[in-house]
Amino acid sequence: MNVFEQYNVSHPINSRATRRCKHCISRSLVAVMLLTLLASARLLAADEAPYQLDRSFPQLPEGLRLGAVSGVAIDRNDHVLVFDRGEPPILVFDARGNFKGAFGRGLFTSPHGLRVDPEGNVWVTDNANHTVLKLDPTGKVLLTLGTKNESGTDERHFNKPTDVAFARNGDFYVSDGYGNSRVVKFDKDGRFILAWGRKGSGDGEFNLPHAVRVDSKDQVYVADRENNRIQVFDSKGKFLRKIEGIAPFGLEIARDDTLYVADGRANVIVKMRADGTVLARWGGTGRGPGQFDMAHGIAVDSAGAVYVCDINGRRIQRFVPAGRR
Repeated sequence: MNVFEQYNVSHPINSRATRRCKHCISRSLVAVMLLTLLASARLLAADEAPYQLDRSFPQLPEGLRLGAVSGVAIDRNDHVLVFDRGEPPILVFDARGNFKGAFGRGLFTSPHGLRVDPEGNVWVTDNANHTVLKLDPTGKVLLTLGTKNESGTDERHFNKPTDVAFARNGDFYVSDGYGNSRVVKFDKDGRFILAWGRKGSGDGEFNLPHAVRVDSKDQVYVADRENNRIQVFDSKGKFLRKIEGIAPFGLEIARDDTLYVADGRANVIVKMRADGTVLARWGGTGRGPGQFDMAHGIAVDSAGAVYVCDINGRRIQRFVPAGRR
């Protein structure tokens, strides 16, 4: 017998009270469930539009049309650099969307990733001619890594590299990429330090390392795109942990180590903590405002605005936290 059955047998005079007690407990449970559902509904309602689209961004000069937009980065002046597969390939806007200039004509075969280092230099990857270029803010080539139009697996070659990330001491990492399934680390002068990874789905293996970022602890986050996960390593390539269940085409880490992920398969943007806890999610597949057709690169400025570039949609969109202009 359960507790209620035992109580009723021992004290039949109290069976009515017991039934009332059962009824009260049932009502309490229903009330708790309703409150939980209402709280969840409020959370969902609050999360429906965690970020709002800034429809005024960008303001393109008359006659300029974007090609497939693959990369976006923010410089130390909060200028927005946009990397597209057209001419000119690198466009510069201020945070309000005003066009400031362009450069990079004739340098690229297939623009892919674009980043700006702490000194203001612009780093770009070309996933067709197997090179990584370091440019000054005017577009002058300062450093070339890899051998143009020649793929390889050694320390002087890439095979369709995808992205660049910087450590605090100036070392940098290249995700390499569509061909080699590895991450390559260099010192600040471009000298090879180490490489890790191979094709596969195990810890430390990759199936298209598509983006790479470094957090405030010098941990290296690799967007392992076709394995639908982000892998995290220390600065020597030792596997630490992974975040699964997302197709990371683009990856950004804010100053407070918040992660922003462009899922180019689901066409959503996911904001999360470093442990994978989701804080916000928005977007959807399409070419309407706030939607994406292969969301690709992603960047966050100092005010928290999020910039997402779109390969098939051929555009860059700016999102600001809800309630803030």
